[in-house]
Amino acid sequence: MDIREYLEEKRGLIDAYLDSYFSHPFTPRLLHESMRYSLLAGGKRIRPILALASCEACGGDSTLILPQAAALELIHTYSLIHDDLPAMDNDDLRRGKPTNHRVFGEAMAILAGDALLTEAFVMMTNTGGDRGEGGTQIISGKAHRRVETPIRKRNIGIPRGVLVRAVREVAFAAGARGMVGGQAQDVLSENTEPDAETLTFIHSHKTAALIAASVKMGAILAGCGRRKLDAISRYGEKIGLAFQIVDDVLNVEGTARELGKPVGSDRKKRKVTFPALFGIETAKEQAASYAREAIEGLGVFSSEADPLREIARYLIVRRQ
Repeated sequence: MDIREYLEEKRGLIDAYLDSYFSHPFTPRLLHESMRYSLLAGGKRIRPILALASCEACGGDSTLILPQAAALELIHTYSLIHDDLPAMDNDDLRRGKPTNHRVFGEAMAILAGDALLTEAFVMMTNTGGDRGEGGTQIISGKAHRRVETPIRKRNIGIPRGVLVRAVREVAFAAGARGMVGGQAQDVLSENTEPDAETLTFIHSHKTAALIAASVKMGAILAGCGRRKLDAISRYGEKIGLAFQIVDDVLNVEGTARELGKPVGSDRKKRKVTFPALFGIETAKEQAASYAREAIEGLGVFSSEADPLREIARYLIVRRQ
């Protein structure tokens, strides 16, 4: 299969949904603009794509979980907005554009991040069966505007118990025992001597936790059985670690175009990274090893999991 074509197709679906969801301004308008600015600034959409791919691997219809998959991008974008703030990484560029706080100010950037995180769970809890309808409501002044989704058109709802289970996975991965905890440790570890235990904690919480939850969410919403769910969960954990190591490597030897920000920022801030601790070549070897383990773990699946296998290979060699 052509993985680039697959990724572009899925990214197009996610982008179209997000653009439509946030197409109607609400009050205060500046908050709406700030949220849209970062959310629609580009990006690989790898988390929602992984959710769609895992749903397909487990025999589900990925078009029916588009709101839940897209919601993952809101969580990811909120984390980037906050990471870029002067109190955190103090970055001026993100995805080749001025960071949110440089355009809208620090206060509005913080609020935009807060709003995106909260709205993610509004989007994610769309069952497609509320009051006999699907779709998602967005408040615009006193009016409610509805965005059409494939779920609404087919009038098919996600069982609420299944949805609660999936949302809990994501909430856990995004919070203090997941992404936020990893980011906190990352901040605490700046300008300190790196060690393998701290590095593993940061990588597995800051990045891998939400990626693993994205994969697991798609499988849960597809009604995946325990054996396949365990396998796909391990895949998510391994691919999440590989993804972060590759990002660390690109921060050393990539280009500003690939990163969307200046190269070498991790070294200047004395961040705890795999290349800093073990060197570039060892980092590349470890990322490749994690990807292989991820692919091998999908042995219980046949060709329906090929997109997941190809995504694992692609993430290791990606140069955009």
